[in-house]
Amino acid sequence: MAFLYTIFINLLILGMKIFSWFNVKTKKGVEGRKESLHKVKSVFSKTDKVIWMHAASLGEYEQGLPVLERLKEKFLDHKILVTFFSPSGYENVIKKNHIADVICYLPFDKKSLVREFVSQMNVKLFFTVKYDYWYNLLDELKNKGTKIYVISALFYERQAFFTSYGKWFTKELQKNVDWFFHQTQLSLALAKSVGLVKSSVAGDTRFDRVKQLRNRDNHVNFISDFIGNNKAVVFGSSWQAEEKMAEMISGKNETVKMIVAPHDLKRVEHLKNIFPDAYLYSEVQKGQLSMYSAQVLIVDSIGLLSKLYSYADVAVVGGGFHDAGLHNILEAATFGTPVIFGNHYKKNPEADELIFADGGKAFGDEYAAAEYVLFLTNEENKEELMVMSQNAKQFVDEKPNSTALILQKILS
Repeated sequence: MAFLYTIFINLLILGMKIFSWFNVKTKKGVEGRKESLHKVKSVFSKTDKVIWMHAASLGEYEQGLPVLERLKEKFLDHKILVTFFSPSGYENVIKKNHIADVICYLPFDKKSLVREFVSQMNVKLFFTVKYDYWYNLLDELKNKGTKIYVISALFYERQAFFTSYGKWFTKELQKNVDWFFHQTQLSLALAKSVGLVKSSVAGDTRFDRVKQLRNRDNHVNFISDFIGNNKAVVFGSSWQAEEKMAEMISGKNETVKMIVAPHDLKRVEHLKNIFPDAYLYSEVQKGQLSMYSAQVLIVDSIGLLSKLYSYADVAVVGGGFHDAGLHNILEAATFGTPVIFGNHYKKNPEADELIFADGGKAFGDEYAAAEYVLFLTNEENKEELMVMSQNAKQFVDEKPNSTALILQKILS
């Protein structure tokens, strides 16, 4: 099986290199990996003690960050490395203030590449987030005596571990991973069913992260004046379906204020075509009173969305009406905001939990979802809106402090 894994890695590398000729995102990942070794060599010495977090993309980074922050506080003499597989995660984080000494792409999982990369530092503790496992990397780290953990682990039935050929993958994890911290009881049960018994449920560290959002300054200029005394719906990380919802709502209720933050700023021009009277956030200036009479505000700036949810009466979170993947619903729920989304979220157990708590609802199409948003924002249904709001906040409040549970085990 190790031989087949090597073939898979070589085919993956070849495929990404070919695809990079036609895809800008893939090209960034391929080109970025050429700089990874140089980055660690320029900052780390071979004796530097390093804590290394690996995240596939931005969502996993957000899950792992609370743990990384606590570890940095605890081990002041250690340096910090963060690696990504996806360009979307790397490019979002590298532009922000961060706690890492080095941020780079994870090298391709060839033994020679991994061995050279790992040899540049003394990795004392490594953790990967959720389910991004690279077996040659884990082997090399374990051979160097590194403690290895999986944070916010999430096992589900369709993974390779639960197939007829999955024993090799399971044995590799049994051999190399010191402990799995699972998000759910189901994930724990599935892991133990294939012999991954060094496991416990710690919950989802993203709840720790979103609880912290309430305590910061969430003020965003002009938003309160834009909303006034009206109900406000924030469309977060919107795709086409969510933007269609906004269009339908605007045609049926002119008093509802809508703030649309697309998942990709390339969609701003499309949104301007749908809502020709909308204002762009970047163009809003103090005293521009006509902006406050507009129904739609298009957010063409990054880094505002989690703050904007604090102004919302209802949040519509994108990605759930197709297979791209549901975006973060917890950033809205933490403010006591009912969350509406599409029903494509098989890798988001928190979505089912929020629905069960009656703090959110999923729909099979954007038309039914839009009608429900209209229902919630109707003054006659303010009682239903209030109950859902309370439920959403309570749902987040009741989650355990996952970071504390994880740190207790790591430091024991």
